[in-house]
Amino acid sequence: MSSVAILLRVVRILIVEDEKKIAKALREGLEAEHYDVHVASTGEEGFFLVNHESFDLVVLDLMLPGRSGIEVLTTLRTRGLQTPVLILTAKDTVHDRVHGLDSGADDYLVKPFAFPELLARVRALLRRGRSDQVLRLQQDDLEMDLVTRKVVRAGRTLQLTLKEFEILE
Repeated sequence: MSSVAILLRVVRILIVEDEKKIAKALREGLEAEHYDVHVASTGEEGFFLVNHESFDLVVLDLMLPGRSGIEVLTTLRTRGLQTPVLILTAKDTVHDRVHGLDSGADDYLVKPFAFPELLARVRALLRRGRSDQVLRLQQDDLEMDLVTRKVVRAGRTLQLTLKEFEILE
């Protein structure tokens, strides 16, 4: 059997959301799915974090104190940031959605939202994300999907605890 060493990364998500209850619910829900979640409560803080740390996905509210989500997004895209961005906002008109997507967002979800839909959109964006990231691992008959946290061995899905997944990773 051949030995393969692969450097793994944890999937990191930045949430830029000023409503504390929503930010807390997003953080807890995404952490329960084993993502490494960071929260910024202002546009300035989110902009700073994205420029100084590496994230695999940004979940961005539009109506933020200080710098708006659209300002953050357009500045980041102007600077060449390729990280997928999911806008999560109460702004629900067709004009708002078109403006958000045309400003550089990869997806747009309106509040209130169903958390399973948000998770599906997160997984989809991570699958389409940067190609230089290792998000799926395979060794012989063992496969690990680091986005969905699914582990398959010899065609059978394994049910692992968080600790077991981390050890295997």
